[in-house]
Amino acid sequence: MNQTETEYRQVIKICQDLFEKKNKDYGTSWRILRLPSITDQIFIKAQRIRTIQEKGFSRVDEGEIPEFIGIINYCVMALIQAELVNNSEVEIPFEKLQAMYNKQVAEVMQLLFNKNHDYGEAWRDMRVSSMTDIILMKLYRIKQIEDNQGKTLVSEGIKAGYQDIINYAVFCMIKLGQAQGQQ
Repeated sequence: MNQTETEYRQVIKICQDLFEKKNKDYGTSWRILRLPSITDQIFIKAQRIRTIQEKGFSRVDEGEIPEFIGIINYCVMALIQAELVNNSEVEIPFEKLQAMYNKQVAEVMQLLFNKNHDYGEAWRDMRVSSMTDIILMKLYRIKQIEDNQGKTLVSEGIKAGYQDIINYAVFCMIKLGQAQGQQ
């Protein structure tokens, strides 16, 4: 396993651990949300990160890291929700949910490895603030696609947007030292 894969897996473990704990507290109540509502929740988190970056501090006792974790987990929820669009079941048994989470993360991680090969890990030379801006841009694109009832002419779809957002949020957490468990 190379450094990026090791760091990526460490960040995902942090996210999945929190996802599982919240599942124990709340179950899959998020299943009631429509995709645009999940997109807006991700947008709120990304906007808060940008505000903290611009102002240099936060008044609420949570910094950027919990928001990036939230972005990753809400994107996974959105990807799961998109696959279950014709399923109205609100409660999903934990074992099934865990398998769904793992499936989405595996797809996103494979996308990362493919892009990392082609781009030569360019993200390592990017600023966290730039990646935050890219996350926000991708959210605006997703919102536009949602407003167009999912229709695009030449663009990647919503799924690709959520997947890219996960990868950028993981990169941010790696750059902020979270892959080594530093907090």
